[in-house]
Amino acid sequence: MHGTPSLNITALLSRVPLFGGMEPEEIGRIARGTREINVAKGDILFHKGGTPTGFHLMVYGQVKLAFSSPQGGEKVVDIMVPGQTFGEAVMFMDKPYPVYAQAIKDSQLLHISKSVILDELGKDPRLGRKMIAALSMRLHHLITDVESYSLHSGRQRIIGYLLRDNVDDAPDPLVVTLPVSKGIIASRLNLTQEHFSRILHELTEAGLITVEGRRITIPDVGKLRAYDL
Repeated sequence: MHGTPSLNITALLSRVPLFGGMEPEEIGRIARGTREINVAKGDILFHKGGTPTGFHLMVYGQVKLAFSSPQGGEKVVDIMVPGQTFGEAVMFMDKPYPVYAQAIKDSQLLHISKSVILDELGKDPRLGRKMIAALSMRLHHLITDVESYSLHSGRQRIIGYLLRDNVDDAPDPLVVTLPVSKGIIASRLNLTQEHFSRILHELTEAGLITVEGRRITIPDVGKLRAYDL
């Protein structure tokens, strides 16, 4: 609910890069237009076609952004994790949500109202520049995704995902714990779950990985990186 903000909300907002450099009283004004939302695993945060009244900041948990295909399948567009914000672009466009948001884990979020953001944009142009930068980064991320889906094989997409946070001198063996189910990751990579499983089996047969549930061990990072180049 709106009202006097808790110190917790003010502190959380002050750590968001989007609001970095703002004065405490400015953060306080935004906090007064912010409310906490708690959702359990499986809960829908908003539906496709719903009307945005602000944007969201992840505090803890995980939320997937997805839409359903005409055939009844699900396409995961993104997986939001703590510290990330989402929904800013749709909020400014006055368009309905193009996706739905569903909690993958029990999650807490902050909802930052559109009206308070528009008020602050009128007072401080720095916030506008930061929001443009954040939205530009999101666009770059989406273009990179489209490039990957269009130009890379399913095998290359999975290898890229497994090594996404690791530099060339990553230690051997490297252990990667998948943050969500294989089905959600497959959808995120624009693959069917069956195709995803076949590629993991192929990489296992080649001795490049071992799979135990969500735990994937890569004995030789260099060999996996060089595979199928």
